[in-house]
Amino acid sequence: MAQSDTVFAGSIPALYNRYLGPLVFEPYAADLAALVANGPAECVLETAAGTGILTRALAAMLPNAAEIIATDLNQAMLDFAAATPGVERVVWQQADALALPFPDHSFDVVACQFGAMFFPDKVAGYREALRVSRPGGRFVFSVWDRIEENEFADVVTASVAALFPHDPPYFLARTPHGYYDNEKIRAELAAAGFGRVEIETLAHRSRAASPCEAAIGFCQGTPLRNEIEARDPSRLAEATDVATAALESRFGAGPIEGKIQALVITASR
Repeated sequence: MAQSDTVFAGSIPALYNRYLGPLVFEPYAADLAALVANGPAECVLETAAGTGILTRALAAMLPNAAEIIATDLNQAMLDFAAATPGVERVVWQQADALALPFPDHSFDVVACQFGAMFFPDKVAGYREALRVSRPGGRFVFSVWDRIEENEFADVVTASVAALFPHDPPYFLARTPHGYYDNEKIRAELAAAGFGRVEIETLAHRSRAASPCEAAIGFCQGTPLRNEIEARDPSRLAEATDVATAALESRFGAGPIEGKIQALVITASR
């Protein structure tokens, strides 16, 4: 993983939330929140909370008495999340999912939406989720399926890569869509100490008001931006325009939609 893959700073949090939130994250947030609520959930920890897309779904779905603690490695993402409506009862705390600052057996559920792909040591992150889970507790999380099953991300990656043929930026394929092997996920959860693992492949439709909005989300609202600017800071707008044209060519000029697909995992002792 490139060092820039975990840098969500500057204008990235706002663009990420505005464009990618409804585009790819909100449908799965509803699914994951329902999974959390389908069992004991008096005390819930969210790791890699980002701009709070899953957090808002949890706050809306769980009873008011339920305690929700949301954490992320990036303070800039947490600052943005904490300022959004609907999360007033959430406790926000900067934390590394690989070294959680909580006692053993503290939570009924540990939830993580599209964050595990960024863990530099997956087993260490899973072991921490197990450590802070109460007996009978659950670790529920989602990861993206291969990029070919996620049409907008695939088109954007190919179009932007063509601008830099000698050093193509492959953030989306490498990290968000680089951790989808079921057997590897099962093996790493088992190595962390989980005994029961259920994996569901879940497809949704991704919708954007225009190709431009989808292109802005991916090119400017993710660390793909860091890769583009590292190669040539003056070409971010060009890369966004190229991605817009590619999406329009594939999906049309008006409101567009395409397939997205993820793995939703439940692990328990």
